Amino acid sequence: MTTSPPFDIVLFGGTGDLVMRKLLPALYQAHKAGLLHPLGRILALGRKDADRAAYLAQMEAQARPHVQADFDAAVWGTFAERILYCKLDAEQPADFDALAQALAGNGGRITVCYLATAPALFTGICAQLARVGLNHPGVRVVLEKPLGRDLASSNAINAEVGRHFAEDQLYRIDHYLGKESVQNLMAIRFGNTLFEPLWRREWVDNVQITIAEDLGVEGRGEFYDKTGALRDMVQSHLLQLLCMVAMEPPATLEANAIRDEKLKVLNALKPFSESDVATNSVRGQYRAGAIGGQPVVGYLDEARIAPGSRTETFTAIKAEIANWRWAGVPFFLRTGKRMPERLAEVVISFRKVPLALFPGPSMERASNRLVIQLQPDESIQLYFLAKEAGDGMRLQPTYLNLDFDATSQHRRADAYERLLLDVIRGNLGLFMRRDELEAAWHWVEPILAGWNNSTLPPKPYTAGTWGPAASSALLSRDGVAWHEEL
Repeated sequence: MTTSPPFDIVLFGGTGDLVMRKLLPALYQAHKAGLLHPLGRILALGRKDADRAAYLAQMEAQARPHVQADFDAAVWGTFAERILYCKLDAEQPADFDALAQALAGNGGRITVCYLATAPALFTGICAQLARVGLNHPGVRVVLEKPLGRDLASSNAINAEVGRHFAEDQLYRIDHYLGKESVQNLMAIRFGNTLFEPLWRREWVDNVQITIAEDLGVEGRGEFYDKTGALRDMVQSHLLQLLCMVAMEPPATLEANAIRDEKLKVLNALKPFSESDVATNSVRGQYRAGAIGGQPVVGYLDEARIAPGSRTETFTAIKAEIANWRWAGVPFFLRTGKRMPERLAEVVISFRKVPLALFPGPSMERASNRLVIQLQPDESIQLYFLAKEAGDGMRLQPTYLNLDFDATSQHRRADAYERLLLDVIRGNLGLFMRRDELEAAWHWVEPILAGWNNSTLPPKPYTAGTWGPAASSALLSRDGVAWHEEL
């Protein structure tokens, strides 16, 4: 068991939803597992003029319910001893002087500043941290997405933040990269001779990457209506997963070696022309329907959504990677709100056998698929055909299932827990470098422009379905179907 070095974690937005639902529960799990240094402190910042006791009461009410099932009241009590609270308004410079005093003489601890705030505050916070001397080499800054609305705004944020912090001090977080199954994707590819020779255009028919949510905008209408599915999910989560699937083997597991290979994938993505946007992308918007048997309203009837909004809540995209390994292999990216279930998965479909020896409809489909499921459960399944019991030689589909919960001998860390520990330990491998972010925006911007220039509204789909029919048609042109349709 490796514990972290001594640290101070400073949580900007310490009373907010992200801190309560994700960050504090993740830190509790690391504390419970003995992975946090005994001298590690957690300093929550908020605009309210509250004391530590009031903050701990809020943490008890709002963070504790999100702790995993193995809750231990005694451990929770010792975890709470790490917590401090400090009033800070990000727009009041004097409050940063008080923060610097609170962190003074911290005995050489690593200082992690986690900016769980609106991106509009990032540059001002970083400037004030630098003003009070909290940009020395022992300080690391975690930046949450979305980092800008487009390439220009993203570059502006990165340039301002980069004035005060070196690149190796910046941790642009994408929590999907912290998931166990994503880590296993690298292990499967680069640790086994079974898959690596097949991981190329000669043997892979298509790749599907899906992140589906059954939730709607959940009170975040004003934010979401200015963002949409493409900015919120494709530019970050989906493209990062695509990179993990398609990258070449890095020379080492050192952070920049991994990120160099991811960047090559992003730079090799075939750019979209205006006609490509029309033929290779689908945008949709949910209408009233039902989720889990309960009626839900349509997007335009959600709170704080502009009348007649054309913001997409669903998108499906056919992407292509113009390099020798993947040329000609379609990568289908899909994300949406108000889908039938919460699901995130990567599906690698291998080519059919060259000669159908066995009778039956099973041979008409792509028989071999590797399905990496990221949520709600983390597992890897290998689909193949085997003989059906009884007379004759008819085949039936079956699969091998690697269920991490059932097979692992060790506790599996939550994605945020793993990434927070990586920040404390100085491991940058699972965080986006600035040039990665720029390359992702370069590829996404023509799609945004094509949609903005189009007179067509998003295609409607009923809440509780897998999106508009055009999503299935996008794949059918290549003789492919979404995984759930097979």
